[in-house]
Amino acid sequence: MRFAVREIPFSHRGSWFGVSPVIAENTVADDLHLVSHQAGMHPVLRFAPAGPATVTATPALLTWRDDAGRVDLAYQSPDTIRLRGDGLGMRITAAAGTLTPFSGTYLFQDPVDGAHVFTSYETGRRYRVTVLSGAAEQVSGVEALGTAERGMSLPAGRWELAIEEYETARAPYRAADDFDRVHQRSAAAFTAFAEAVAPRTPAAELAAYVLWSATVRPAALVTRPAVLMSKHWMDKVWSWDHCFTAIALAAGDPGLAWDQFQLPFDHQDPGGALPDSITHSEVLYNFVKPPIHGWALQRLRQRLPGPVDRAELERTYQRLARWTRFWLESRRAPGADLPHYTHGNDSGWDNATTFDGGRVVQSADLAAFLVVQLRCLADLAAELGEPAGPWAREADRIGAAMLRDLWDGDRFVARCPRTGERRPSDSLLDLMPIVLGADLPAPVAAALARRIEDHLTEYGLATEPVDSPRYAADGYWRGPIWAPSTVLIEDGLRRAGFTGLADEISRRFRTLCERSGFAENFDAVTGAGLRDRAYTWTAGGYLMLAAPGGRTVN
Repeated sequence: MRFAVREIPFSHRGSWFGVSPVIAENTVADDLHLVSHQAGMHPVLRFAPAGPATVTATPALLTWRDDAGRVDLAYQSPDTIRLRGDGLGMRITAAAGTLTPFSGTYLFQDPVDGAHVFTSYETGRRYRVTVLSGAAEQVSGVEALGTAERGMSLPAGRWELAIEEYETARAPYRAADDFDRVHQRSAAAFTAFAEAVAPRTPAAELAAYVLWSATVRPAALVTRPAVLMSKHWMDKVWSWDHCFTAIALAAGDPGLAWDQFQLPFDHQDPGGALPDSITHSEVLYNFVKPPIHGWALQRLRQRLPGPVDRAELERTYQRLARWTRFWLESRRAPGADLPHYTHGNDSGWDNATTFDGGRVVQSADLAAFLVVQLRCLADLAAELGEPAGPWAREADRIGAAMLRDLWDGDRFVARCPRTGERRPSDSLLDLMPIVLGADLPAPVAAALARRIEDHLTEYGLATEPVDSPRYAADGYWRGPIWAPSTVLIEDGLRRAGFTGLADEISRRFRTLCERSGFAENFDAVTGAGLRDRAYTWTAGGYLMLAAPGGRTVN
């Protein structure tokens, strides 16, 4: 399998860096760079072949090639890459041209072993280049301050080197294996992962690579092995994105799936809230994300190959209970039955038209997610010998209030928690109560299914109808097709009995991914990929829908 490295970074499971021309949001360089995601997204080293070269990538081998020769790159381990040249030269330089007391990259030659070491202010890490065969030429910028080119050239003969990312000190590099063995071991690691998680569908292997290559080892604030949403600029774990990647991994890599689900809970605040997002050196609490975790936990457990350890299940129950109480205690106005969002970001649908009339709203998606989560808690409580009645009664209370206060006889509307003013919109978000499936009154479910069909284009579910005056082709949640909304609605329709519509939504989304890859979202009219082009919840959503039976619930 080959892929376009301009769209999907070349990386390896566990690594905090990749090789890509994408060096910042919507910024594509002419040359490939070593881009680290420690302490943010930072291009550290630039790889410039000696002349025009074609780049090809497979899951375990990146190659520059011209008429005279080639350079191959493979991961020896998550923090070490090997490069081998045969007939093609390469210049390796610091991406930052200027060194200041607080930014940039410094280069020195280590007296211990003669290796050249780049140190990056931005990542706080070192990058040691050890030449294994051949010799570096035109070494420049050693110990230079200020503005200078710092780097070295490898000739157009045969040469080989290793580059390591590490903290402060490690023993001199010694090659334990030759390049071909390094490549074979990396290829075998990916193949084993893909065989475990990927069904036999056209884009499943590529989806598996997007997930595998975006997985990082525990470091700094990332307390567990985790799948970042991307190794482009969306290099975080958001507290609802992680649910979709966890479910997708559950059957084939249950340990990683469980870690992925639990990671945001490791940062749960004293009030029970999950953070908005987590990355290497930052945890943000200024927003939250929607409480889909009861829904996700049920589907995760359905796909895991074995039962969850009781002690781990008890801990998960307590964490989920605290998260739910946050909504019940901190996000309900006095006397209100329904909780509220304080901004579109809390819903995950940042700029959906649901929020055009006001950002602080009671909305039907939030109520529906909480009903599902409360029923999940009731089931867990019964399983663990805890009282289930309080959770079930709260689910009934919120479900009844959702129908009483937000259903207008034809559609769900948002509502201001201060004034009670109702605010209709055409956003797909307002149809999300279909996630309740058969728990919805049949006429309500049927009305939602009819409206969902109005959002269906050739490629899938537009988040705003394409004939809406507020539709925007690249409008984020105001038009494009997204994986999470597709998966949640497909699942709800299926459980509500609308299997034909669920099948069609699944088929169109899978076809879209097979044509346009795993972008963050897609143009609803043309099917073109938009924004970040290597997004793991899209890959995860595809794998969920492509699983045997083509459905999110087995």
